[in-house]
Amino acid sequence: MSAGKLTIAQAAMVGVTLFSMFFGAGNLILPPLLGLRAGVDIVPAVAGFLVTGIGLPILGVVSVALAGTARKLADRVHPLYGRVFVAAVYLAIGPCLAIPRTSSTSFEMLVPLLPDGTGVGDARLVFSVLFFGVAFLLALRPGRLTRLLGRITGPALILLIIAVTAAAILSPEAAPLAAQAPYDRLPVLQGFLTGYQTMDLLASLTFGIVIATNIRALGVTEPADVAREISRAGIVAGIIIGVIYIGFAFTGMQLSSVIPDATNGASVLTESATRHFGSVGVAIAAAIFLIACLNVCIGLISGCGTYFAGEFPRTSYRAWALGFAVFSCVVSNFGLDAILAFSVPMLNALYPAAICLVIMGMLHHICDRVPGLWAWVVGVVTVVSVSVSLRDALAPSLWIPFDALPFAWASMGWVLPAVLAAVIAVVLSHARRRPAKAAG
Repeated sequence: MSAGKLTIAQAAMVGVTLFSMFFGAGNLILPPLLGLRAGVDIVPAVAGFLVTGIGLPILGVVSVALAGTARKLADRVHPLYGRVFVAAVYLAIGPCLAIPRTSSTSFEMLVPLLPDGTGVGDARLVFSVLFFGVAFLLALRPGRLTRLLGRITGPALILLIIAVTAAAILSPEAAPLAAQAPYDRLPVLQGFLTGYQTMDLLASLTFGIVIATNIRALGVTEPADVAREISRAGIVAGIIIGVIYIGFAFTGMQLSSVIPDATNGASVLTESATRHFGSVGVAIAAAIFLIACLNVCIGLISGCGTYFAGEFPRTSYRAWALGFAVFSCVVSNFGLDAILAFSVPMLNALYPAAICLVIMGMLHHICDRVPGLWAWVVGVVTVVSVSVSLRDALAPSLWIPFDALPFAWASMGWVLPAVLAAVIAVVLSHARRRPAKAAG
């Protein structure tokens, strides 16, 4: 390894580590169901999904790498906003939603393998305790995640996924059907919105801390060099995930006329694996979900624990990690459906602001020249998205003025306010500069 740079093998290993941290329940469930429901319109639907499922998360990793941390990126709006927003992101992708979902989803895949007469509730409790116990122990040393995820469980997950998708591609089923709702209307936009549910954009704002720790452990210590290696890892992870997304969507499309009423991607993958591998297919699908969800759970516990230990140093990383594991274990026993029902309004509240932060972070050399631009754009978008999400969660039938915005029906009503806020910030900036020039 040359000074300040990882070898090709090390860079690939770090990239696989990041892939393993990203690739969890939502990444497995969403593409097959998208392919099944999009049917003949799979290409535009997948294109939209790849933007929010891969493109934005990679930009998120790079933006955070350029800024140093997610806090430094969000602090450009206001230090208080940065603290509240980043904490909300960590809680959303951590104990409030994503961490419990890893256990619930992997357990749902194991239910068909339980012996007859086994109580599902009792089995879920035992499984969740074991699952989070293992995840907590493996997350105690975040600097060693590359050794585990990059060399062992990550490659194992990739091999299992290749087996399932290759079998589907080589042995196609019946011809796909016409698109089902909601993909029968603007499939590219529906694919874009479906990508929210992966939560990878939010995760990309937080995983940088853990990946940076692993890169420094490999001997790269200069901030600029660490940022470059994080960006390379994001590209490697994005390529791997993109190939898998396309393969999974194709697998779902093939089954659109076989199981058109499927309600989740887990059943789609299980059906495909069973058709090509028989009863062994159920075990293969369960193994894919278990490994993927455990990988992500470890990464999330590590990332959340690292952040909050830095924010509140009086409480150790070990204590934070244990607290998140125990809390998530309790939440996971409410079941997958309850967790998913809670996810939509929370993600709709956070995602628009995250998208703006990432795009502006990539263009920070331009955005930083306009005083107030960050506060105007991100502040206005936050007000719109949070207001709509609170309405959706508490009073879905209530009309609010934001419903009159263009594309509000598609949860994209924040776009026009973001553009108008940017224009206002630029106009105000020029207005302030004119008196200063005149006085000079």
